Amino acid sequence: MDLKLKPFDFAQAAARAGLQPDGQPLRGAQAPQGGGFALAMKQALESVSASQNEARHLQQEVQLDNPAVSIEQTMVAMQKAQIGFQATLTVRNRLVQAYSDIMNMPV
Repeated sequence: MDLKLKPFDFAQAAARAGLQPDGQPLRGAQAPQGGGFALAMKQALESVSASQNEARHLQQEVQLDNPAVSIEQTMVAMQKAQIGFQATLTVRNRLVQAYSDIMNMPV
């Protein structure tokens, strides 16, 4: 196995972060369109909500004795929704703790 490291390109890394090489923010059309942290959080929350909605829908179908929906499929969907929700709560708690830590720092 041949492992080769590429040289670090500071200008490219700064551009991905939305900055010019001198540290100033990019202006106009040069700014990256990724959306950053806010977009990532929004997508994560939408994903958790979708998995909870799917689990709820499967639960209703099992209760209505739909033969196309198995109890195993429903239980797996419920566990996925629960794990996603717990992960979301953990991220929220850590963000609140980080905010509190920053606000309590002496200036």
